[in-house]
Formats: sequence, C-alpha cells, structure tokens
Amino acid sequence: MATVAPTSRNLSPAPPPEPPLPKKLDAGALFVLKSRGSWLHCGYHLTTAIVAPALLSLPFALALLGWEAGVVVLALAGVVTFYSYNLLSLVLEHYAHLGRRQLRFRDMAHDILGPGWGRYYVGPLQLGLCYGAVIACTLLGGQSLKFIYLLVRPNGSMQLSHFIAIFGSFTLILAQIPSFHSLRHINLVSLILCFAYCACTTAGAIYIGHSNKAPPRNYSLTGIGINRIFGFFNAISIICTTYGNGIIPEIQATIAEPLKGKMLKGLLVCYTVVISNYFSVGISGYWAFGNQVQSSVLQNFMVNSNPLLPKWFLLMTNGFTVLQVAACTLVYLQPSNVVLERRFANPEKGQLSMRNFVPRLISRSLSVIIATTFAAMLPFFGDIMALIGAFGCIPLDFIMPMIFYNLTFKPSKKGFVFWVNTVIGVMSTGLSLIGAVASVRQIILDAKMYRLFADI
Repeated sequence: MATVAPTSRNLSPAPPPEPPLPKKLDAGALFVLKSRGSWLHCGYHLTTAIVAPALLSLPFALALLGWEAGVVVLALAGVVTFYSYNLLSLVLEHYAHLGRRQLRFRDMAHDILGPGWGRYYVGPLQLGLCYGAVIACTLLGGQSLKFIYLLVRPNGSMQLSHFIAIFGSFTLILAQIPSFHSLRHINLVSLILCFAYCACTTAGAIYIGHSNKAPPRNYSLTGIGINRIFGFFNAISIICTTYGNGIIPEIQATIAEPLKGKMLKGLLVCYTVVISNYFSVGISGYWAFGNQVQSSVLQNFMVNSNPLLPKWFLLMTNGFTVLQVAACTLVYLQPSNVVLERRFANPEKGQLSMRNFVPRLISRSLSVIIATTFAAMLPFFGDIMALIGAFGCIPLDFIMPMIFYNLTFKPSKKGFVFWVNTVIGVMSTGLSLIGAVASVRQIILDAKMYRLFADI
C-alpha cells in the first residue's frame, strides 16, 4: 500500500497548550487577600509591616553592639532584607506567569518544597511570627498609652495592664475591617505617622543630648564574658526583627495583575522610609543616652516621672506612636484572619452575608482578646522582639527566600547569585539558632525580676 508523504498543506499546527485552570480559592484567600491594589498600595502595606514602632528598640540594639558593629549590622540587615524581599517577589511573579499564583507563604512552601513544609513548618512559623508581632504591638500600644497617662497624672493609679486592655479594645473594633486591601488608606496614614514619630523621637533625643538635662554618656559595652556575647546576638535578633516582615506573599497578593515590577516599586517606597527613619532614630538615640538607653528609647525621655522634654511634645510623639502601632497590629492580624476565614467562612456566600459576618466577628474578637491577654501577662518588650526575630523573622526573611529562589530558578552553582544566596542562608541559620538561645536566656533572666501582669 502506498503512503502519502506529509506536506505543509496537510499538516496543521499543534494547538497551543491549555493554560492551567485557576485554582479555586478558599474563603481566607478569597475574602482577606483580595487582589485589587496598586504598587503604591503595596508600598503602604510594606511600610506599615516593616517600619513599625519596634524600631524604637534600635538604640538599645546599638548599645549592645557598639558604634562600629551596630551601624554595620544595621546597614547590612537593610541590604540583605531588600535583596531577600526582591527575590521573593521574583519567585511569586514567576509562578503567577505560569498561571499558578501563590497568595500565601505556605502556598510557596507547598509548591516549591512540598506539602509537608507548607503545612507543618512555614505555615505555623509564619502564623506564630505574625501573632507574636500582634502581641508585641499590643504591649507597645499599652506602654505608650500609660506614658501619656503619667504625663497628665504623674501619681495616677492605673497600671500597664489597664492600658493594654484599652488598646486591645480599640484593636478589637478595627480588626473587623474585612480585607487586607481595605487597610490601604489606614496604611497611608500609617506611613505619614512613621515619619512623624520618628522625626519627633530624633529631634527629642538630639535636644536632650545637647541640654543640661543630658545624662552622662558612656558608649562602652555593658556586660562581660558570656553576657556580652549573648547581648551581641540578642541585638542582632532585635535588628533583624525591625527589618522583618514575614508576610511578603500576602502583601503581594493584594496587587492586581499583572504583577511585573510592582513589588519592586513598593519596596522602593518602603525602604525610602526605612533608611531615613531607622538610621536617624538608632543613631540619635544611642548618641543621646549611650549604654543607658532603654529597650524603647521613649522611656529615656522621662527620668523618675520627670519629663526631659515639654509635655506637649511627648504627648504628640506618643500619640503618633499609638496610632501607628494600631495600624501595624491590623497588618499582622491578616495571616490569622486568613486562617480563621478559611476555617469558618463559606466562600459560596457573600463576604458581608450574615453567614460569614457572625463567625468573622466572633473569631476575630477572640483572636484579639487572646493577644491582649498575653501582652498584659508578658511585659518584656525588648526580649519578646528578640525572640520573635530569632524564631520567626530570620528563617522567613533571610533563609526561605534564598532557598525558594535557588530551587525555582536554579542558578548555576558556579555563579555569583547561587553562592550569595547560599552564604546568606547558612549564616542566617547560625544566627537564628544562636539568637534563639540568647533571647530565651534573656527572658529567663528577666522572669526572675518581673511577675505576670507586672506594672512596668
């Protein structure tokens, strides 16, 4: 039987491959992580998540490191985190281009490392980090409210736990805002407040440093032997925490497609605020108070209940801080909101339907009440920040992005990028382990001096 040779006339081009079907979103991703924002909105979210009042601990961290090491670590952490967040953004853009957009950190771990990593490691780690940040922000909000109270009534009888409860009640109301994208206007105000209280803190430290009320300054490192070594790693954990984020995928999830280049623009907005505020607050606070600087530099603005600055100035500074830390608290509530909506909401019903409104009201309220209770029980702000940095921020912000990028893009093992990522990942792993030990040790030491629900 004769055969007919194929020709260009009877050959038809192969049909293009079918794009992957969009994955059906659960209620957490559908309702909380709405992809409607711009790159500018992304910049607002990033700034609120990173430039939080935790930066008021930077002078304390510099005091544990000294001038040279402190400034170097502060700058190096900024460079590494900007690089790291950009790597995460590139990985997310890559999977979105393939039609497999990842909206959560746990989704990235699931797709790149396997389902066990997302479910049992990255997911719980991120949730613990963000909920720990909520506790720390609630504590700082209560401390700032108490500071304002003591300015008005120096002999007042209200305790720290009362102010933490007041701040928690304020958060309880704001926590009902339905989606991450809905926070964009709040986070714009938050960005402005960042500049406001950082400018006030810097100006206040410089004023005190030049006044006759200035305390004697000593820049020598405190502690000897093992205490100094642990203090060094504790300081690194604090600095890493101030740059920490842990919710880059969730923030990028709020951006409307196409994603190309939008996250980088948002990061540039954020790091403009970061660089200007972190170095001004850190350097001015350490310069003014030396190794006597407190875990929050605002505590140094009063000595024995006597303000070193005009009362109106201190009221204004702490008022800015309270408002901005409230916005920060809302941002770090979003991962737990995703989990709660995924568990209790019905994606087939409307977000504002009674079927979804009541479970959201109850679950979010309980989440805020539990965080407020823990904040009142554990008033060790600097120690908590160090612990969060060691256990959460370093793995999620310094280690995982390097692993995700190398496994996704597979850069040459002889190339510069591969080895930079590998070195950062290995060194960060060591810092995380040592920092965890140092921070737990410091909490144990402080627990001997403070009791639960202590009024400090």
